[in-house]
Amino acid sequence: MDVTARLTVFFEDPFWVGVYERRTGPLLEAAKVTFGKEPTDGQVYEFFLSHFTRLRFGAVFAPQSPLGRRPNPKRMQREAAQALLSRGVGTKAQQAISAQREEAGRLRQALRRERALEEKERRFALRTQKRKQKHKGR
Repeated sequence: MDVTARLTVFFEDPFWVGVYERRTGPLLEAAKVTFGKEPTDGQVYEFFLSHFTRLRFGAVFAPQSPLGRRPNPKRMQREAAQALLSRGVGTKAQQAISAQREEAGRLRQALRRERALEEKERRFALRTQKRKQKHKGR
């Protein structure tokens, strides 16, 4: 099984960011690292050696399966023109990081919903307890 890793460092205002891509055969995983100020080559290499095992790689992306037959050339041309007009998230690594961020948001939202429900139940129990005490004349 062929495993390759690639690091891309770029400036994303106001910080320098690194995107690690790990390919295992046809599968792609990505992790994002924020460096802060512009890192030197030595700092990037040292960070790679010491922290690579602790990076949290996101969801695994597999390439889409190709269709059985060739599409119409005019349709391909139209789709290419539409793809140039509608620019979404760029590289597969950026898509993987975006999916990882969305998943973390969904988890956070579920936890928040659960805590709110527990708080609501606690308040209801407190209200009913107060009602019972008033009913007893205390």
